[in-house]
Amino acid sequence: MAIHQAGIDCEIHEVSLRNKPQALLELSPKATVPVLHCADGRVIEQSLEIMQWALAQRDPDGWLTNWDQSDNQHLISANDGVFKHWLDRYKYFERYPQEPQSYYRTQAEECLLTVLESRLRQAPYLGGDQPCMVDVAIFPFVRQFSAVEKEWFALSKWGAVSTWLNSWLESYIFTAVMAKA
Repeated sequence: MAIHQAGIDCEIHEVSLRNKPQALLELSPKATVPVLHCADGRVIEQSLEIMQWALAQRDPDGWLTNWDQSDNQHLISANDGVFKHWLDRYKYFERYPQEPQSYYRTQAEECLLTVLESRLRQAPYLGGDQPCMVDVAIFPFVRQFSAVEKEWFALSKWGAVSTWLNSWLESYIFTAVMAKA
């Protein structure tokens, strides 16, 4: 799919991770996704860096505002590190039979959801009164967490997190991006 908007031209290719195209392997030997091949030849392979690059090109809602404050950086570090570690074990607990699934869920809750709940009880977004890049960087992983045991999550103590998550899931930007082509 090609996108042409506000002076930014790009092509988006969906790939099967089981059958990675040769062009991806040549562009990025790690062959992880996403990968951004910039017009100047640079290759950006990290999601957060791709988000920063894209928002540096065009940021109509000011998502870059406040995202780099130290408390927001700590949230991103927790999300990208220890939370993803426990989320993976929670989602795929059969691969990690050392502990029951509930153990992995609790670890994920303690390392990130507790902090998110506290912050979201104070303001509607992780960046405060307005969404910022931290919200967008973290919400897909909280979405994955909530989907593992949907009924449990719906009844959990994470009310502010649930409200925040649902606002993103129902947002135009998410429904437009997730629309099946």
